[in-house]
Amino acid sequence: MWNDFYQSKCTVWLRDDFDAGAVAEKLRDAMDGLGTNESEILDVLGNHCNAQRLEIAEAYKVAYGKDLIDDLKDELGGNFETLCVALLIAPRLYDAKELHDAVCGVGTDETVLTEIMCMRTNEEIQQIKEAYKAEYEQELEEDLQGDTSGYFGRLMVSLCVGGRESDSYTEWLNEDKAMEDAQKLLDAGEATWGTEEAEMNAVLCLSSPGQLRLTLEKYEELTGGTTVEEAIDKECSGSLKEGYLAIVEGVRGKPKYFARRLHDCFSGLGTSDNDLIRIIVTRSEIDLEDIKDRYQEMYGTSLAEAVEGECSGDYKRLLLALINLPA
Repeated sequence: MWNDFYQSKCTVWLRDDFDAGAVAEKLRDAMDGLGTNESEILDVLGNHCNAQRLEIAEAYKVAYGKDLIDDLKDELGGNFETLCVALLIAPRLYDAKELHDAVCGVGTDETVLTEIMCMRTNEEIQQIKEAYKAEYEQELEEDLQGDTSGYFGRLMVSLCVGGRESDSYTEWLNEDKAMEDAQKLLDAGEATWGTEEAEMNAVLCLSSPGQLRLTLEKYEELTGGTTVEEAIDKECSGSLKEGYLAIVEGVRGKPKYFARRLHDCFSGLGTSDNDLIRIIVTRSEIDLEDIKDRYQEMYGTSLAEAVEGECSGDYKRLLLALINLPA
């Protein structure tokens, strides 16, 4: 169920000679005996799509009575292990695991919550909630409520409902409604933010992407060129600001958002490897080509060059294999 979307994206990798059982045997041989053949593992995981990897994992369990992820964890370590495991999890279950780690670990990782909750479609949010419930016997909304607070908490709950209108549902864009919503956003910004975020939530979380884009245009007409992003940056702070900006950035174009997030992974001391892994894995079969183009545009270097400079070993080689998969 949770990998249905990826099935349609997998056709570019499908070959007439794909045999999940034979590939599973190749992985077993790579981990059998003394030492581990990481190159073979990298070759398998870096040259099959998610749907195929799930087939391989199932074939592995049927043939050898062992869980492929468990065996990889026994044989590998560090970021290479983390990346390999991520590639063997169904997409929406992977989202659910990341959200669970974000709210149930030490502290709360609002950045992860913002990224996943703001960038997934209604359908994907519903699948994430089902996966979360099945895996943790707990409602995602309850965990979000328990670990977030204030208007950021309300934003997460609003997004968790998955009630945004879809572009297919909106047969035509409503100019009057867009102007009305733009005025609401303007009034909220001119008022004391802290009492008007409820209005902001309603506009940002309910409108279809197309309708919201029109609202953003109307806002700029009303303000003489000031963007909603500029108003949010000025009037909001912390996690709430990042959440609102992510929604706006997402409807303008998700590749730009993810290009910025990837650049953040390389900024400062060290590399934010968990974020880097999550973004590459979750976007690799959706819009990574567009993200790469935007990254090059925005930062004057390619994503592959950034990974080459920041990462190392088999971890780096597998990331580059994913980045260079055919579009």
